Amino acid sequence: MLIWMIWGVALGLYLSFLFWYENWRGPLKPQEIDRFLEAVGPRLEESGNSRAVLRAFLEQDDGREFHMLNVVKAEMGHVIDPRSGRSVKGVTLLNRYSRRFLPILISRGGLPAIVGRKVGGYIDAWKTPNDPGWTLFGLMRYRSRRDLVALATHPDFLAAHPEKQLGTAVTFSFPTQSILSLYAGPRVTAFLVLALAAALTQIGLGV
Repeated sequence: MLIWMIWGVALGLYLSFLFWYENWRGPLKPQEIDRFLEAVGPRLEESGNSRAVLRAFLEQDDGREFHMLNVVKAEMGHVIDPRSGRSVKGVTLLNRYSRRFLPILISRGGLPAIVGRKVGGYIDAWKTPNDPGWTLFGLMRYRSRRDLVALATHPDFLAAHPEKQLGTAVTFSFPTQSILSLYAGPRVTAFLVLALAAALTQIGLGV
């Protein structure tokens, strides 16, 4: 009986993980897209982005996860902190924005797949603009395009967005989907960790 309890708990935890990690609601519906774009209002155009590009991405929703590639040049000069009114380094606000952004992302099944800093200039570049001085990149996993929509209209995200704008000198982002990966993803990792924990518990209890 104890063995069944140990492995039953492990299975329950893994199913709970999948409930959080997977998209169970399917692709976005047209009315959801319309409501989102209406809620966004003129913010897209004001920041130099295209409503048509975003709508096309949402309308092509296949219900699968995706990763957003973000390339960023942080603002290393001083800006005015919208909270305190004091002069601070822009990168300080960018870091503060990240600390507010990540909990919202994680609460909706997203994760920072990898974040890194730039350690050299362009090694291979064809017919591209000159390097503006990129400082870091991030690959953020989204559970679904619906979760991107929910995050972009979340009150905490909207409140933190001015910090992102002040802390970012130059940036671009685009969505991607994996073709090949040699890394074990969270699904496999969570399964192996829980299986190992259950096996060690069984051994430790001598059952």
